[in-house]
Amino acid sequence: MFTGLIREMAKVLSFQNNFLTLKAQYKPKIGDSIAVNGACLTVVKITNESFSVELSPESQKILAMENYKGEVHIEPAMQMGDRFEGHIVQGHVDCLGVVKSIKNNGNSTDFIITLPKEYLRYIIPKGSVTIDGVSLTINEVVKEGFRLTIIPHTIQNTLFKNYKVGSKVNIETDMFARYIYTMFKGNKEELTWDKVDTIMARY
Repeated sequence: MFTGLIREMAKVLSFQNNFLTLKAQYKPKIGDSIAVNGACLTVVKITNESFSVELSPESQKILAMENYKGEVHIEPAMQMGDRFEGHIVQGHVDCLGVVKSIKNNGNSTDFIITLPKEYLRYIIPKGSVTIDGVSLTINEVVKEGFRLTIIPHTIQNTLFKNYKVGSKVNIETDMFARYIYTMFKGNKEELTWDKVDTIMARY
């Protein structure tokens, strides 16, 4: 389990034979789980200067591999007693999103990100979403996607500074949105989030 709060930007030293080797201030142990651009991976090798995680061919098909170079986001798995911020992140990437537009508003920047239609059902206004491992709030749901408003601090300290129109990103939708939708999808009436709110208010 993760929180979507990036520990640091790690430097990619190499990606060969399915092994991604990183250099970071954080020093994991063999077998540790670590989210790299939002994907939960296992540490399989350690040196004095680096550590390596393995990406299966299946993972490489799902992930936005174009972002696994230069620098990547890393977050170690939560430990019991850690301060909980962000939101509950599993490190299981659902799909790829595409940056559709970027608009600078002076003290913030709006990013509109599109995603496959089948995952839009889990996108909720003012709900949570994880972009390349970063926990963010959805400001608005738009046609085929959603709008994020990112402050300068987040842009400067994450991969958001590198994104351009057309960039692909790893998306993990909110775990609770997925669970609630699955619980009530058998309802014969069309399920909307307003109806979910009404149902939940009865309990």
